[in-house]
Order: sequence, then structure tokens, then C-alpha cells
Amino acid sequence: MSGKVVTDDGTPLTESPIIQTICMGTVRNEGYADSKGSFAFDLQNNNSSAIVQDVEASSPSMGANRAGPMGSRTRRDLRQCTLQAVLPGFRSDAVELASKANDTGTADVGTIVLHRLAKVDGLTISVTSAAAPSKAKKEFEKGRDDARKNKLDPAEQHLAKAVEIYPQYAVAWNELGRVQLQKGDVPGATHSFQQSIAADSKYINPYAGLLDIALKAQQWKQIADLTDKILVLNAVDFPQYWFDNAMANYFLQNFDAAQKSSERGLSIDSHHRVPRLEYMLGMVLAKKRDYAGALTHVQNYLRLAPDTSDRDTVEKQVAELQRLTTTSQLK
Repeated sequence: MSGKVVTDDGTPLTESPIIQTICMGTVRNEGYADSKGSFAFDLQNNNSSAIVQDVEASSPSMGANRAGPMGSRTRRDLRQCTLQAVLPGFRSDAVELASKANDTGTADVGTIVLHRLAKVDGLTISVTSAAAPSKAKKEFEKGRDDARKNKLDPAEQHLAKAVEIYPQYAVAWNELGRVQLQKGDVPGATHSFQQSIAADSKYINPYAGLLDIALKAQQWKQIADLTDKILVLNAVDFPQYWFDNAMANYFLQNFDAAQKSSERGLSIDSHHRVPRLEYMLGMVLAKKRDYAGALTHVQNYLRLAPDTSDRDTVEKQVAELQRLTTTSQLK
């Protein structure tokens, strides 16, 4: 299956939306759209894992002859399936797939439109990209391609050229910061992320870049400030940033703020992508001497992340919370 993703306002896609199928409540990531919004994926083998691919580098017949076990082909039942694109800050149209499959084994599902959420200001794509001159765009694409191939020196050169041509190129500044960070140039990366924010204050990715730097240095006040800014821009798509905000406030001993952020993160994390939110809330409640509540959330964490590397430590904390809960109930 192939198709294309576009935004309803024509904003260029500077980040790759995830392409998902939803079949009778089961969600599956099939891959990503490429830099032009195009996507293609193979539904023939029901047991194969989702393949991430860039259509620009793919053969038109990619996957057409892929076989399942013993050379047989299987095809998923699409009668109750829909297709959608996932990009933070946007709501996707749903495309029904029942009528799309045909006897040739290929189908163009058409265009999936992404609609900007009314209550979200911050996006992972930048509106400044639309005004970038063609020369700047070419340098940006070359730089991003080199970065993907881990060719960091030429990537940095191309991206620096892109922002020289077009200083308001927020996405290129952000990508330059990422490359500089990979090279260990923290001051250079910090400058590039700050320039990206100056070019487009509603573009979330450079805030995340600065956050990565602050997290490595355990700069709790800066982490709290950066996540506050991100969550003002977009409070609905990023449970990880609610966790980071809660953790920073916990270490700053702002326990009410840490509890609020943990609870808000849990409220939007319907798929439990960040199970440590449960653990964080448990630790906050323990500080507030709500041992029964803390025990529930720490046990939830172990249930959601049974293979966590800190399981032995957490199990000891569970035992201590059980003791404290019993003691407090006896008083």
C-alpha cells in the first residue's frame, strides 16, 4: 500500500509522520512517510515486523515478491481496518482500507490529511520551512542525509550553509544542533538550538535538544523551565516531558508540582509509553506520606515494566511501602 500525507494548511512536513493501521482496536506501526510525505508498506506477510523505510530510496516494486514461511503469501483481513498518520500536534483523517485492496496486490490509498489541533501551539514541524530558498533546502537535505549516514563533518558543513543562506531556517538550525551534539560540541549545539527557537518559538524540537543537554548535566531548574515551555506549547502529545518535569520538580523538592505533572502525564499516556510516570508518582506520594497511594503506583510500574533493570531496587521499595502502609493503618 502507498499514499501521501499532507497538512491541511499546506505546512511542509519537516518531520516524518508514523503510518499506522488500526484493525479491530489493534494498532500497528507500519513505517514512516518520507520527506515529501510519501509512504509505502507491505501487508502481505502478517507475521513480519513493521518496516521503517524512506520511499525515496525504495524500488517501486519493493516487497511485491516477499513471501511468508515456505514461500506462501498471507494477506491481512482489511475489512475492519483503517489507516492514519501520527504526528504530534495534529489529528489525522482515517482512511478505510476495505475497498482499497485489489487483485494486483498493490493499492494507492490516496492522501491522508493532518489537521492541526486547535489547543496546541507547539509543533514538531516549523512554519519557517515554507519560505526557505531552494538553495537552502538543498543544503538542508544534503546535511540531513549525511547525518543519517553518520557522516557528521559534511553534515555540519551543509547545515551551516543552509542557515547561512536562510538564517530563519529553524529546522536546519535544530538539525545542526543535533549533529554538533553528536560530535560533542555542547556550546555549538546550545547556540544552534537557541537560534532555532529564535527563528520559530513554537517549534518544539530545539527545546528538546536543550533538554537533552540539561538532563545529562542534571540541571534540575533548567529541566523544569524547559519542560514548562514545551508543555505550554503542547500538553497533549508528550507524556515523556511530563515525566521529566515531574522528576525535575521532585529533585527541587516542589512535590505538589511533581505530583501534578505525574498525574497529568498519566492522564494522557493511554498506551503506557512512559511507565516510569507511575514510579514517579509513587515516589512523590511517599514523600507526602501517602504510603498506600505510593504503593499502588509503584506496583503499577512493576506491572507495566516487568523487565526493568531496577526491579530489585523497586521490589525493596515495595516491601518498605507495604510496611509503612501497615504501620500507618495501625495508628
